[in-house]
Order: sequence, then structure tokens, then C-alpha cells
Amino acid sequence: MVIDNRHRSATQSDVAKEVGVSRTLVSFAFRGAPGVSEETKQAIFDAAKRLGYRPNAVAADLARKHRSAVGLHLLDIRNEVYADILSGVRMALPQDGNRLILSVSRSVDGEDHGALESLIEARVGIIIAATLLDSDERVHELAKIVPLVSVTRPVDGVDSVYSDDAAGARAATEHLIRLGHTRIAHLAGPVYDGHTVRRQSYAQTMRDAGLKPLLLEADDFTQDAGQRAAAKLLAMTDRPTAIFTHNDPLALGAREAAYAQGLSLPSELSLVGYDNSRTSGLHGIDLTSVDLHAVELGRIAGTVALERLSNPDGPAADKRLTPQLVVRNSTAPPAGNSHVGTWRYSL
Repeated sequence: MVIDNRHRSATQSDVAKEVGVSRTLVSFAFRGAPGVSEETKQAIFDAAKRLGYRPNAVAADLARKHRSAVGLHLLDIRNEVYADILSGVRMALPQDGNRLILSVSRSVDGEDHGALESLIEARVGIIIAATLLDSDERVHELAKIVPLVSVTRPVDGVDSVYSDDAAGARAATEHLIRLGHTRIAHLAGPVYDGHTVRRQSYAQTMRDAGLKPLLLEADDFTQDAGQRAAAKLLAMTDRPTAIFTHNDPLALGAREAAYAQGLSLPSELSLVGYDNSRTSGLHGIDLTSVDLHAVELGRIAGTVALERLSNPDGPAADKRLTPQLVVRNSTAPPAGNSHVGTWRYSL
């Protein structure tokens, strides 16, 4: 039997006719249901390959009354940390099991709705979301529609896998203080629910050291946004001697802004990022950065998602990792190692 694929796709009925069995038996074979001998199963798979039949995974889920597909929402595919999270998620999912459907939002407008709704429309069984910019209220609404695992951001009552941002920001800031910097700025991203912990921890660490915080918000989380914002910091009369940024792309943007103004790193400006992306460790960049263990976050999130699919009514998971500061050549004591600065804070 020959199916003309120019006009229509082969169906289970076509496979059944080719093998000489019932359509129900073909369906059982592709669903892995009991009652089909190995010999018959192989004959069905061979016929399907000849005819070009591809099982409809969504239809199979409906037949089983179980949605096995895993949706993965990424904030910005340009940021390497999300590629690492994707790698971790794939490690956790069985190669011959759950389908992984990817959706990417646009960080510039802060709207996750379209990307998330596309996963819901694809009838996924669960969504792993890294990183959500929606409000806590909206996240809870989404979790009522489809189970949700929030990655990099803890949300009460929702499965959450994240790194301790307060500890990471504190380690970065304390590192610069120990080097002797007093004029330390923080280049933050836009304000969204669940994404202000790093700036808050930086500010508290500065105050604890008797120093005055200086915070500037970029208009996005990207390298271009970091370059624009850092240019303003570095144009100050009494510019900072060190900048700690919300993520590595912002740090790379600050690096470009420094070089554009003729500054050298780290002798004239120390720089600390956050994520410990692959780029940060490249020769010539050598960016000191906080490692949030992105691959491990993804792997744990994938495991949590599988556990949620098998136990829909279990308690919300709360998995917190401890970040690690990776010191490279972008940080050094300030010129003259002076502890005198106009930003000293009086308690």
C-alpha cells in the first residue's frame, strides 16, 4: 500500500490495513499499552515508518486523559543562563518520554502572557517557567489553569526552584567592599514582582558597611540596556570605582560603556556580574560573577515537573540553591586603595 503524502498524511487506519490488524491494536502499540506482542508491535512500527505515519502526541494524551508534554517558558533566549536552564531540564526528562515544547517571551515589554498562553494552547501537562515577570497574582491564576514550576523566582504556593539571590548579592557586594571600594553602584533591571531581592540585598550590605548605596535601573535586562545605563554612571563627576550588576548581560554592557569612555578594567573600574555565564569566563573578559547554578536549576525543575505530573495534589516544592561567587580578573582594589569616598553613609 502506498500513501500519497502530497495530499494527506498517513493515519493509524492506514497502518492497520498495511499490517492486517485493527486500528485499536495500532493505537495500543503506539501508546505502549499491554496486549500487543513484540512481534506485532515491531510490524506496526515498521509499517508506520514505511508509510510516513507520525503519532499525534496531543491526541494520544487526550486518549489517555493525561497530558504528558512539558512546556518550557524562557524569558530571553539571548541570555546564556536560559540556555543552561534548558540543558538542565532536558537532562531530567526521559529521552523516550515527555515531549518538551519551548516558548520564549520578550523581556523588553515585561509581558509573559502570549508566550505562556501558547503553551496552554498546546495542551501541555505542566509549564516550567524561567523567568516569570508577571505579578504574583497572575502567576497564581496561571497555576490554576495548568501546573507551574517557577524557576529563578520563588512564588508562595507554587512549585519553585531558585537560587538564594540575597546571599548571592551580598557575596558580590562584600567582595568589592573587602577590596577597598566605597563607591559601589548597583545596576539593576526593571522592577517586577519577585525580582528586587538582589538590589535590596546590595543596599542592605552597603548600609551595614556604613556606605551609601547608589542604584540605577536599566530599562531592560540586556547588554544594550546595560551599556546605556552604565554610561550614565560613568559620566558622573565622582563616578563609582565598582559596579555590581543584576546579570551578566548588564555587566557586559557596562564593560563596553567603560571602554567607550577610555577606562580600563579592573585598574579604573571593577565589575561584578550575576549568572556566571559561559561568556563571563572567556579569556579577555574574565568577569567576576555569581554562579546561580543554572544547569542544576533546570535539572531540578525538570524533576519537580515530573513529580508534579505524577502527583498533582502534592504540596508545593520549594528548592533553594546556594549561589557561589566566582572571582576573576574584572575586580581589583581601587586605585590608591583609598577608603575615603563621598558616598560614605552615616548610620
